[in-house]
Amino acid sequence: MNHVHIRPVRDLRNNFTEIESALDGRDPVIITKNGRGAAVLLHFDDYSDYEEFMHVKYVAAKLKEAEDEAESPDAEWSDYKSVIRRLREKYHEL
Repeated sequence: MNHVHIRPVRDLRNNFTEIESALDGRDPVIITKNGRGAAVLLHFDDYSDYEEFMHVKYVAAKLKEAEDEAESPDAEWSDYKSVIRRLREKYHEL
Protein backbone atom coordinates (compact mmCIF):
# COMPACT_ATOMS: atom_id res chain seq x y z
CA MET A 1 0.00 0.00 0.00
CA ASN A 2 1.66 3.18 -1.18
CA HIS A 3 -0.88 5.96 -0.95
CA VAL A 4 -4.51 6.52 0.01
CA HIS A 5 -6.52 8.28 -2.68
CA ILE A 6 -9.54 10.42 -1.86
CA ARG A 7 -11.99 10.94 -4.70
CA PRO A 8 -15.52 12.34 -4.94
CA VAL A 9 -18.29 9.91 -5.81
CA ARG A 10 -18.73 11.48 -9.26
CA ASP A 11 -15.25 10.19 -10.19
CA LEU A 12 -16.64 6.66 -10.13
CA ARG A 13 -18.44 7.57 -13.33
CA ASN A 14 -16.26 10.30 -14.79
CA ASN A 15 -12.73 9.08 -13.97
CA PHE A 16 -13.03 5.40 -13.22
CA THR A 17 -9.84 4.53 -15.11
CA GLU A 18 -7.84 6.67 -12.67
CA ILE A 19 -9.50 4.95 -9.71
CA GLU A 20 -8.86 1.58 -11.32
CA SER A 21 -5.19 2.46 -11.74
CA ALA A 22 -4.92 3.32 -8.06
CA LEU A 23 -6.54 0.01 -7.15
CA ASP A 24 -4.24 -1.88 -9.51
CA GLY A 25 -1.37 -0.27 -7.60
CA ARG A 26 -2.93 -1.76 -4.43
CA ASP A 27 -3.79 1.70 -3.09
CA PRO A 28 -7.15 2.08 -1.34
CA VAL A 29 -9.52 4.75 -2.61
CA ILE A 30 -11.81 6.63 -0.25
CA ILE A 31 -14.97 7.81 -1.98
CA THR A 32 -16.55 10.97 -0.61
CA LYS A 33 -20.04 12.34 -0.98
CA ASN A 34 -20.63 15.97 -0.07
CA GLY A 35 -17.17 16.09 1.48
CA ARG A 36 -17.73 13.14 3.81
CA GLY A 37 -16.42 9.61 3.58
CA ALA A 38 -18.96 7.32 1.92
CA ALA A 39 -17.04 4.18 0.94
CA VAL A 40 -13.63 2.62 0.60
CA LEU A 41 -12.59 0.76 -2.52
CA LEU A 42 -9.92 -1.93 -2.27
CA HIS A 43 -8.19 -4.16 -4.76
CA PHE A 44 -9.97 -7.51 -4.68
CA ASP A 45 -6.87 -9.31 -3.36
CA ASP A 46 -6.61 -6.82 -0.48
CA TYR A 47 -10.29 -7.35 0.28
CA SER A 48 -9.75 -11.13 0.29
CA ASP A 49 -6.82 -10.72 2.69
CA TYR A 50 -8.98 -8.52 4.93
CA GLU A 51 -11.82 -11.07 4.93
CA GLU A 52 -9.39 -13.87 5.82
CA PHE A 53 -7.91 -11.76 8.63
CA MET A 54 -11.38 -11.00 10.03
CA HIS A 55 -12.31 -14.69 9.88
CA VAL A 56 -9.14 -15.71 11.73
CA LYS A 57 -9.76 -12.96 14.30
CA TYR A 58 -13.34 -14.19 14.80
CA VAL A 59 -12.26 -17.82 15.22
CA ALA A 60 -9.52 -16.80 17.67
CA ALA A 61 -12.03 -14.82 19.75
CA LYS A 62 -14.45 -17.76 19.81
CA LEU A 63 -11.66 -20.16 20.82
CA LYS A 64 -10.65 -17.80 23.63
CA GLU A 65 -14.29 -17.64 24.73
CA ALA A 66 -14.46 -21.45 24.75
CA GLU A 67 -11.18 -21.73 26.69
CA ASP A 68 -12.44 -19.27 29.29
CA GLU A 69 -15.71 -21.16 29.60
CA ALA A 70 -13.89 -24.49 29.91
CA GLU A 71 -11.76 -23.12 32.75
CA SER A 72 -14.84 -22.04 34.69
CA PRO A 73 -15.62 -24.18 37.74
CA ASP A 74 -19.24 -24.24 36.54
CA ALA A 75 -18.34 -25.74 33.15
CA GLU A 76 -20.43 -28.73 32.14
CA TRP A 77 -18.81 -31.40 30.00
CA SER A 78 -20.52 -33.78 27.60
CA ASP A 79 -19.24 -36.87 25.91
CA TYR A 80 -19.07 -37.11 22.14
CA LYS A 81 -22.08 -39.40 21.74
CA SER A 82 -24.44 -37.17 23.69
CA VAL A 83 -23.32 -34.13 21.70
CA ILE A 84 -24.00 -35.92 18.39
CA ARG A 85 -27.38 -37.14 19.68
CA ARG A 86 -28.40 -33.58 20.65
CA LEU A 87 -27.28 -32.24 17.27
CA ARG A 88 -29.26 -34.91 15.45
CA GLU A 89 -32.34 -34.12 17.52
CA LYS A 90 -31.95 -30.42 16.83
CA TYR A 91 -31.17 -30.61 13.10
CA HIS A 92 -32.80 -33.95 12.21
CA GLU A 93 -30.05 -34.91 9.78
CA LEU A 94 -26.54 -35.51 11.05
